[in-house]
Amino acid sequence: MIKMGVVIGDRYEVLEKIGTGGMSDVYRAKDEKLSRMVAVKILKQEFSENDNFVQKFRTEAQAAAGLMHPNIVNVYDVGDEKGIYYIVMELVDGITLKRYIEEKNRLTVKEAVSISIQVAMGLEAAHAGGIIHRDIKPQNIIISKDGKVKVTDFGIAKAATSNTITSNVMGSVHYTSPEQARGGYSDAMSDIYSLGITMFEMLTGRVPFNGDTTVAIAIKHIQEPIVTPAQYVPDIPVSVEKIVLKCCQKSPDRRYQTASDLIADLKRSLITPDEDFVLLADPDEERATRVATEEEERELRENLQQPERRRPQAAVAPVKTSSGKGGTQPRKKSGTSAPPAKKKTKREDEEDTSGIERVTMITAVAIAVLVLAILIFAVGNALGLFGSSGNIAASDEVSTAQTADSAATEATQEAELGIEIPGVVGASFAEAKSTLEAKGFTVLREVDTENTAPRNNVTRQIPEGGGHAPSGTQISLFVSDGSNAGTAASTPEQQPDAGTSDTAGEEASEGPQMVEVPNVVGQDEQTAAQMLVAAGLRVAYVQDVYHDDAALTGKICRQSPAAGTQAESGSGVNLEKSKGPENITYYYVGKIDAPTESELYMAGVEVHVRFEIANDVSILDTTTTTFPLEVEAHNLSRGSGTIFLTFTAPETSEQVTITRTVQFMTENT
Repeated sequence: MIKMGVVIGDRYEVLEKIGTGGMSDVYRAKDEKLSRMVAVKILKQEFSENDNFVQKFRTEAQAAAGLMHPNIVNVYDVGDEKGIYYIVMELVDGITLKRYIEEKNRLTVKEAVSISIQVAMGLEAAHAGGIIHRDIKPQNIIISKDGKVKVTDFGIAKAATSNTITSNVMGSVHYTSPEQARGGYSDAMSDIYSLGITMFEMLTGRVPFNGDTTVAIAIKHIQEPIVTPAQYVPDIPVSVEKIVLKCCQKSPDRRYQTASDLIADLKRSLITPDEDFVLLADPDEERATRVATEEEERELRENLQQPERRRPQAAVAPVKTSSGKGGTQPRKKSGTSAPPAKKKTKREDEEDTSGIERVTMITAVAIAVLVLAILIFAVGNALGLFGSSGNIAASDEVSTAQTADSAATEATQEAELGIEIPGVVGASFAEAKSTLEAKGFTVLREVDTENTAPRNNVTRQIPEGGGHAPSGTQISLFVSDGSNAGTAASTPEQQPDAGTSDTAGEEASEGPQMVEVPNVVGQDEQTAAQMLVAAGLRVAYVQDVYHDDAALTGKICRQSPAAGTQAESGSGVNLEKSKGPENITYYYVGKIDAPTESELYMAGVEVHVRFEIANDVSILDTTTTTFPLEVEAHNLSRGSGTIFLTFTAPETSEQVTITRTVQFMTENT
């Protein structure tokens, strides 16, 4: 450990230790040349002895030193002295975003979006300079006391991963992108994914993927689809919900391609949060068939004409499209290519191409005539324009088209049956829209101001689910604005007037039946399920989580909707079951100052100092007349403590106790 008061690099006087992490310790220091306070990050001994790592660390830190941006913790200097490797950085007076989330449980939508914009602006500047962070997480984001958001530790992740440093050094795997989890190439889109996970945690108070081991969590990042944050917090606006989902797509090319694009959508969501403007790529559309270009056809023909034994060396990659717009050109595998086949003449190429075009045109015309005939017949029949002769004529036309081309038969079946309409009532609008659009339908959003469902939930759809309709049919979704959520119980039930028929009474009672959600916190999973069923509800899911209260281990520690609120009969309740307190330790390094004169204290008076953490464990218990008291304590089980200063006031002879609350720092983050 560095001694306090030592001067590093002939200019940085180390004053106190203010933090520790997996790879380094952080100290508050004074830059004697510029008379300013700085933070000095010093590599731990095990990394300082790794020459390869030190070289990478120095290179990346020097690159990061070129970044100067209001949303980045700026690096001022990099150096080494007698085996001590250090980085001198801007000193930010504040707390990490991780601590901020823990204190508030979850952030408001506006707060989360505002913080995300500032983080994305820092990433935008770094990416423009060719620097990828690779370890974006709430622990590496600092919120200063004046509200500025700054990203720290640029470049260090690359130095670590390039030397196979283990994951316990790199920090939590909860925020890693799928490509990083696979050990593959990471780029700007990896940072965007990690920011998306961080946004998810800000909005919901939890991470989307959890598990008992880092490997289990990494596999979930690779394989499991992310749940929508609206599943935990139903009133998240649709634009913010879809921004998070777009950031967290498994495939990098389906995410925001630049931090600038992400910033634009985040800013727009602040102005019109309920506007559905975020474009999510449709995986079915990405795999849609498209017409190959002439160059692609020519290359395919050349490869097919080569001898069978040579094709593997000149295989053509599949044609890929993105969002139905164009695509990448076929690429040959690296290696020794087979000699090209004899090049065809321009006339032969034109003949081949024209032949393909003729077949395509004939098929397209046949199908178009068929579909048009069916539509004319259906409309005319519905309007009563056709008699029996009209039906025969239409039937004859269909028969002729079917005989012309066998492909028309399949088109007839699809045109007659249509596509099955998914039922999406009860889902969030974003989920419903994605489900319907994936089937080829278009979606019209209608606002439902009367329903008591949570905000952004689909309350009704036209046409209803289960039926069939042609691709492209417009589905109207009625979406609750949340204005009546939870108010059904307070609305008096309308009674039919005397003389009114029973039917009128039934109409008055139509609509979802609302029930009160029971309190199941503290119950075991089976008892909680029984209580919900008895109340007319059901268990939507049970998630195992860490919880600070050890008494709740193995029991339900959180529920959503909350106890006492109203929910639609038959709807699901989300439950969290405690795995016990997470094995996190804290530390404190600082000073205890004497009481002040305004607190009736006079220098030289004896003070009984007791420093306790939340579970009544004493860190310090002493009597002294000398201040300040230096305190350093590690492996603390709670994140805060209380200092009690008790003394006898000289002027009044009364016993006075001064109380101070202190926040601790997290170890090994």
